[in-house]
Amino acid sequence: MAHDHHHDDHHGHGHHDHGGHAHVGGHHHHGDPSVHGRAFIIAIVLNSIFVAVEFGYGYAADSTALMADAGHNLSDVLGLALAWAAVIVGRRSPNQRFTYGLRSTSILAALANAMLLLVACGAIGWEALQRFTQPPAVSSVTVMVVAAIGIVVNGLSAWMFVRAGTSDLNIRGAYLHMAADAAVSLGVVAAGLIMLYTGWYWLDPLTGLVIVTVILGGTWGLLRQSMHLALNAVPPHIDATAVAEYLRALPGVTDIHDLHIWGMSTTESALTVHLVMPSGYPGDRAVDDITQQLREHFAVHHSTLQIEQGTTQHACCLQAQSA
Repeated sequence: MAHDHHHDDHHGHGHHDHGGHAHVGGHHHHGDPSVHGRAFIIAIVLNSIFVAVEFGYGYAADSTALMADAGHNLSDVLGLALAWAAVIVGRRSPNQRFTYGLRSTSILAALANAMLLLVACGAIGWEALQRFTQPPAVSSVTVMVVAAIGIVVNGLSAWMFVRAGTSDLNIRGAYLHMAADAAVSLGVVAAGLIMLYTGWYWLDPLTGLVIVTVILGGTWGLLRQSMHLALNAVPPHIDATAVAEYLRALPGVTDIHDLHIWGMSTTESALTVHLVMPSGYPGDRAVDDITQQLREHFAVHHSTLQIEQGTTQHACCLQAQSA
């Protein structure tokens, strides 16, 4: 059995016995965790303050759009807290019970984030629909000023997450929240300007419904991807067919089976496969080369390769075929 642990500092170690398995693990992280931490702290503090200000002025101005946006921003604050907690918990070292550590908490956080946004959408949409029948007079200037502040706060928060890196689905979820909020605030400013000159106060609940549409559009992709990861689907950035073709084309490999690829977290992926090699065990060097190729060309960070001598099907394969 051969073990090779590849880290970003490019130091590794390995040992080999006479078994037919090669287990290769790798740890690959996207972005600077300290930058992520600062981005989360600043975004949570800024948005918490803005939520209180926006809701207070929205209530005073009798604006559904402002109060709806404040509710959306509150869900974002909770979502940011969930995402940040997942980043922190995900760094915990593996132990005897959680042998992969708690990396998958980032998947749960992304899923919870999407569900939280859907709940917020329901509340905003319901309030906006109720106000359509008798739209109250709205203090348009107040709406415009507060929404303009929202553009600055959310735009700054989104920029910090872009700077920290958005390849992590969990971080990308936080970024999408902030970017969508900035766009929504811009729409609220536009609606306030129109109401100021026309008195069309029905634009306020209409803006609330537009907010819901924008949120749903951005949330659907996040919900779908996080659900797929939670169900151990192949991560979208990995071409499973290309991986299978690469493995079948390896020297000495006559067939492969039991190929499984899944996301261990929102940034790391894993693979297990049986390689049928009648010519015998290929040696540590060949296994190292295979796992290095999987890491560099297919973004598979943790690979477990089982070498089978001969073409006899194992019990696990027969069970998989009969299922």
